[in-house]
Amino acid sequence: MKLKRVLFLWLVVASQQMFAQQRDIDSITVVSTRWEKQKIAPKTKLITHHFDQQQLFAAKQYISYIEIKRKGNAPVFALANEVKEKKTTSTFGAEHQAIAAINGTFFDVANGGSVDFIKINGQIINQNILDKKGNRARHQRAAIVINDGKLNLKKWDDSPSWENNLPEKDVMLTGPLLVYQEHIEDLDTTSFTKARHPRSAVGIKANGNIILLTVDGRQENSAGMSLHELTKLMRWLGCTSAINLDGGGSTTLWVANFAGNGVVNFPSDNKKWDHDGSRKVANVILLKPKTK
Repeated sequence: MKLKRVLFLWLVVASQQMFAQQRDIDSITVVSTRWEKQKIAPKTKLITHHFDQQQLFAAKQYISYIEIKRKGNAPVFALANEVKEKKTTSTFGAEHQAIAAINGTFFDVANGGSVDFIKINGQIINQNILDKKGNRARHQRAAIVINDGKLNLKKWDDSPSWENNLPEKDVMLTGPLLVYQEHIEDLDTTSFTKARHPRSAVGIKANGNIILLTVDGRQENSAGMSLHELTKLMRWLGCTSAINLDGGGSTTLWVANFAGNGVVNFPSDNKKWDHDGSRKVANVILLKPKTK
């Protein structure tokens, strides 16, 4: 019996060491990679890389993100929403003369309209749709807030009317939070959290830079990530706060004047490795030129 126990403990320790080694390798891979970078606006770069040799989380991954500095004539943030009609992220971006756009929060796929609270220009557009017991979903416990074009993240304070009392003119509830003010948030154990899917996220770096990020998935060329893996990625990119957006077939990053239809990533809704599989969504986060 003692020998079996010793062997069991050895296997546990060995597996923990292997996990730690893989984690270290993954973090070094992200930090040391020669990312492809392209300036798309003042103080703003589009950054992409295809990890095509299964070298990130032991899988192929295609990652695209925009990094925006918080200074000078950098672009500003805004929200766009439709109550009933659904549009592709690229359509939203073009209609609002945006520099770039990323899909937003969760919505009613069949009928359109956000299922999470949205306020634009001080007007409340949608309230949260709660479950039958009146409880919030995990994606209704944090918010992207924008005031004077500046984006930030906020965490639910457990009060029932929290979002209605937020002072910012533009508010979009989404989530779950991955990291908040350097604290790694607890995640649930549902398949939504643990399984790999295409993901979209917003992050704030320690230096104040903002990241709008997509990870492709459900493809041979890109596996997608669990929320735990997404959390690690955002931290390795320098984010001290980060939040998950709607993902799956909705995951789309669009840049005006980008090659083809402007879609940078490889949306999965058409099950093809191209830029044409964007799902129609109810809302987006926009990046717009700063006006004087």
